[in-house]
Amino acid sequence: MRVSTERDRCVGSGQCALLSPEVFDQDADGLVTLLSEEPAEELREEIVRAADLCPSRSIRVHG
Repeated sequence: MRVSTERDRCVGSGQCALLSPEVFDQDADGLVTLLSEEPAEELREEIVRAADLCPSRSIRVHG
């Protein structure tokens, strides 16, 4: 699995960082920061949930 983000679309809601803090964080402006492009498979469910709940649809899960 590979994860990508589109920072230019991010609105800073922070749902991703709350749902999957091992993979997502927020910078000083509140925008998404990707901590791991290829996270462990056991994190898939929380990552997919974060992507689904992202109001700006700026998170993509590949594979």
